[in-house]
Amino acid sequence: MVAHLVRLKLRLLANGLRRSVWQVVGLVVAAVYGLGVVTGALAGLVALSTQDAEFIRTILVLVGGLLVLGWWVLPVLAFGVDETLDPARFATFPIPRRPLLTGLALAGVVGVPGVTTALVALTTTVTWRQHPAAVPFALVGALLALAICVVGARTTTTLLAPLVTRRRFREVVAALVLLPLFLLGPIFNVLARGIASAEDVWPGIARAAGWTPFGAPWALAADAADGEWGAAALKVVISVATLAALVAAWSWGLDAALAGGARQGRTRTRVRGLGFFGRLPASATGAIAARSLTYWARDPRYAISVAFVPFVPVVLWFVFGGGSAMIAVGPVVAYMLGWSISADIAYDGTAFWMHVAAPIRGRVDRSGRVLAAGLIGVPVVLTMTLLSLAVADRWDVTAPILGIALGLQTSALGVASVISARVVYQVPQVGESPFSSKQGGSTASLVSQTLGGLVLIALVLPEVALGIAAVATGSALLGALALVVGVGLGTTLLVVGVRLGGDLYDRRAPQLLSTLVSFA
Repeated sequence: MVAHLVRLKLRLLANGLRRSVWQVVGLVVAAVYGLGVVTGALAGLVALSTQDAEFIRTILVLVGGLLVLGWWVLPVLAFGVDETLDPARFATFPIPRRPLLTGLALAGVVGVPGVTTALVALTTTVTWRQHPAAVPFALVGALLALAICVVGARTTTTLLAPLVTRRRFREVVAALVLLPLFLLGPIFNVLARGIASAEDVWPGIARAAGWTPFGAPWALAADAADGEWGAAALKVVISVATLAALVAAWSWGLDAALAGGARQGRTRTRVRGLGFFGRLPASATGAIAARSLTYWARDPRYAISVAFVPFVPVVLWFVFGGGSAMIAVGPVVAYMLGWSISADIAYDGTAFWMHVAAPIRGRVDRSGRVLAAGLIGVPVVLTMTLLSLAVADRWDVTAPILGIALGLQTSALGVASVISARVVYQVPQVGESPFSSKQGGSTASLVSQTLGGLVLIALVLPEVALGIAAVATGSALLGALALVVGVGLGTTLLVVGVRLGGDLYDRRAPQLLSTLVSFA
């Protein structure tokens, strides 16, 4: 049965690759990336092997502990990353629990993340080549660490499945993730200063971490190299006990999932009138704009675009130390909000059939989505631009900065209206974490977003260059000209983008729907 489950995982992956070229490209890119990680890790471990045992312990325990923690936490943040073998699908089959757990665990290794982690874990044995007695312990520790990673990921996703299905939980998780992501630069700066000023602290932290479930398997070889056989034996016990506890928790979670499925969270919807549909014009464009505004208000996938906005000035402040650099807040926010509709149709999913069946004209669809993004984005961009100018005390550059910001936003909306009608790719579906990714979806997103971004840069170069020149020279005439050119060129690109995107939409709507259905 175990071998059958592993073969089933391989067969499902192969079938998925036949459905989409992007999935093939994504697998190749991920495999190349994984090979690079393994190669880099091997080179670093070989270099690390020339150091003393205490330094090796410090590096392996701290980095290995973060790896285990990542396996436990990231699947929760990106729930649904691997749904190839959903345990609920086996509810009607009388499969013994032990083979089911073993097969699902081994199937979890099948894939680029699992194979990469396995290879990196096993290559840690190279680090102890100058300590022959520690090599067997390093091998045992690597296998235990790999098992704890995979089983831990399965356990956390199974136990938290009822919470992840609740919208409020997903929004809280998204908010908790946004802060460290945007503050990575400041965090790394603080850590770099801390490492430089407190180098003697890290070995003690590593020794303490070696007694935790995250670091115990990585500390086995170091204890053996130091001749601390009792400590090594205790850490084997800690690792095995952790694995046993994870298996028991996973089995308990599977009992609930297989018996009745994860309990879905209840969403209480209070209906107060027609919402946005009662506030916008009773037309096709107004209806699409109202529906889009509803998404912006209720869908975390859209809300993330707005949630990032408050962190932009924080990042610029830490990176550049405030000052005149803060005047860039408005243009950066304008680009983010303007480009936010570049995957609108992909986010619609199979609900896009209503647009095709109606039918909705392409220019109407594009105009409605742009109107919704503009109603939210323009006030935000104006507010952030004026606030940043006040913080930087650079009211003298108000005109060129407003020209750059408004020009970027309208230009991005126009280009995004074309991109979203030309390319759809797999994105997190309604109810899934906004941080999840689908096989092949990341590559398609990267390619389309990169090409679209390059086109946008080429189109906005005149207005941006003129605005920068006005800021650099302090010329009032250039500033006024930058404002006029930015608004004028941006509006032109917006109108052209809506028309081109609408015509493209009219020609490709059935094909877009067919592609979206294939993703379901």
